[in-house]
Amino acid sequence: MNPTLPHGVKSCTHYRTDGSRQAIALDQVKALLNNDEGFVWIGLYEPDMAALQQMQALFNLHPLAIEDAAKAHQRPKVESFDDVLFVVVHTTQQIEQKLRYGETHLFLGKRFLITIRHAASLSYEPVRERLELEPGLLRLGPSVCLYAVLDAVVDNYLPITDQLTQSLDALEKDIFADRYKRSTIRRLYELKREVNLMRMAVSPLQDVLGQLRRSPGELVADEVRPYLRDVHDHVARVADAIDTLRDMISTALSVNLSIVTLSQGETVKRLGAWAALLAAPTLITSWYGMNFTRMPELDSPYAYPLLGAAVLLVCVGLYRLFKRADWL
Repeated sequence: MNPTLPHGVKSCTHYRTDGSRQAIALDQVKALLNNDEGFVWIGLYEPDMAALQQMQALFNLHPLAIEDAAKAHQRPKVESFDDVLFVVVHTTQQIEQKLRYGETHLFLGKRFLITIRHAASLSYEPVRERLELEPGLLRLGPSVCLYAVLDAVVDNYLPITDQLTQSLDALEKDIFADRYKRSTIRRLYELKREVNLMRMAVSPLQDVLGQLRRSPGELVADEVRPYLRDVHDHVARVADAIDTLRDMISTALSVNLSIVTLSQGETVKRLGAWAALLAAPTLITSWYGMNFTRMPELDSPYAYPLLGAAVLLVCVGLYRLFKRADWL
């Protein structure tokens, strides 16, 4: 039977050195850590200040770190407070066909890991379950759980990046369509906005993982550092994909604008050609709208037929000229 936990605390698990686990109440944490060589993993989701202050009292967390964890509007970072590491990463999740962003804050100590999720952040229960299938990894301590959480965050970036790429591929038909669509520009802008937000979440994570790999002391076990290097490689791959996608979207916007400009130019050329075709007969026949007393053509019975033939020849000549120049 699982113990009752305060509001905002989703799980509290004690992992023993033999790989076994036990769900415990918060008031059991200190006693178990004093009498056992294992560690505790506590998971919270959008906790109130009372729950955070309870964590602060249990593990002697720094007030500044608690203040940051409560605000939940932090940049990805790693900060060291005495014998505790405070890590912030951004998460992303697709909700109702839209990308939502959240944060995960982690406190890593020698005998504990605290994960605090805010906004759009998937549960780390599957991460726990995978780790519990490998007792050998759990013996490495809470830093291996930190690695597993970061790995899950990065793995969740990959399908979202692929989805953004597919969205751009689907827009290519509209970009090169014969008819201009205002919605295409709007969708390209929205896509670039999403990619920029992803970049803000992913790029700083490379520095976070680099600091964790190089962090001195015993908080991050030496055996865990190669695993963090693997996550760092995955983040670098996602960051490269995002940068490539940003360049492609910028190119798509430029191409779309160029195509629209060319299309407008073609329209202007056609309008100019038709205007010239109308202007030629108008200019010739407008002479007969003037009130001259003597007009030589009026005395000839063939004047009007010849004039009509001349107008027709001029129009045909202009039409062929514009057609050859591809203006019509």
